Amino acid sequence: MKYRETAEGKFISRPNRFIARVEIEGNTETVHVKNTGRCGELLVEGSRVFLSVSDNPQRKTKYDLIAVEKKTERGVVLVNMDSQIPNDVAEEWLRKGELFSENAVIRREVKYGNSRFDFYIEDGKRKAFLEVKGVTLENEGIASFPDAPTQRGIKHLKELTGCLKDGYEAYVLFVIQMKGIYSFRPNDERHKEFGDALREAKNKGVEIAVVDCIVTPDSLRIDKRLTTEQIMI
Repeated sequence: MKYRETAEGKFISRPNRFIARVEIEGNTETVHVKNTGRCGELLVEGSRVFLSVSDNPQRKTKYDLIAVEKKTERGVVLVNMDSQIPNDVAEEWLRKGELFSENAVIRREVKYGNSRFDFYIEDGKRKAFLEVKGVTLENEGIASFPDAPTQRGIKHLKELTGCLKDGYEAYVLFVIQMKGIYSFRPNDERHKEFGDALREAKNKGVEIAVVDCIVTPDSLRIDKRLTTEQIMI
């Protein structure tokens, strides 16, 4: 996934979860934040950030904050924090024949019962639903989800478990929006209820897949899938 046009800036502040103040080419701009999570460990004053440039003259803000450089003990890590992009890169990855064959029929935002899932896949006799979760939180090379309580995430896990009873396969794909990750785990410190729901879903047959990404200032693509040993659920 590649952004059409990007710019570089320096993060100043975040007045609320939807906007930030960023210095761009010597000017202070109000920009849209494409992630309503807390992101406190990412949006640190003075951090180098990257923004996509909108070509819509009707917008109130010209820029969307999409990535930030995070200083870690391992060096500087570029983190994509655009919460709208994981589904796009997931689709690119799936169409390359990952998890299913390259001939699989892939549809997005498919309603089933009272639920709407990110993806529905048919591959021969296989029929599956898949939910995508973007991951931006890490500590010492361990990625975790969520960064804030998510009742919506719990609802998705329960709904996927229900699909299994009707004969479908069910998947949760965690897209880690950075490189340099050694393992993944649910963030029980922030929301143990989600961690418990994830473990229950796994025990009932929901497949848990975790991938990392190669991040540049203007692109994001899935790179490698974490091994079973690296997923600490």
